[in-house]
Amino acid sequence: MDYTVVSYAVYLPFAIGVTVWVGRTLSRNGRLFLNAVFPGDDKLADAVNHLLVVGFYLLNLGFVVLWMKTDHEVGSVQGVFDALSVKLGSVLLVIGAMHLGNVYVLNRIRRRGAMDRQQRPPVAPQAWPQQPSRA
Repeated sequence: MDYTVVSYAVYLPFAIGVTVWVGRTLSRNGRLFLNAVFPGDDKLADAVNHLLVVGFYLLNLGFVVLWMKTDHEVGSVQGVFDALSVKLGSVLLVIGAMHLGNVYVLNRIRRRGAMDRQQRPPVAPQAWPQQPSRA
């Protein structure tokens, strides 16, 4: 039995499953956050949410596939667990880092939008003030 193939057979379904689960969770819960980032523009929030999820899948699944190859032959059951721990741990760290990066960027956008809304110019006066009479 080739243990390298066993490690691949365990790694791919788990890594892809975790990536899809996190992507769906981010998509579902990220919509509420994006509505706060883009208030009053639900279509824009949905479009940005969809684009972020597609980018998330492309980057993470690309990393999963590239990270699948091992440099050494896996020769035992212990080797399978060693290889899986490094590979799956790396995938989880990359997914977590991407998630934190997205939240950071979107939070900065939300803050900037909130500051812009607070710094709007005042409403134009309805009437000009009366000049004091000089008698």
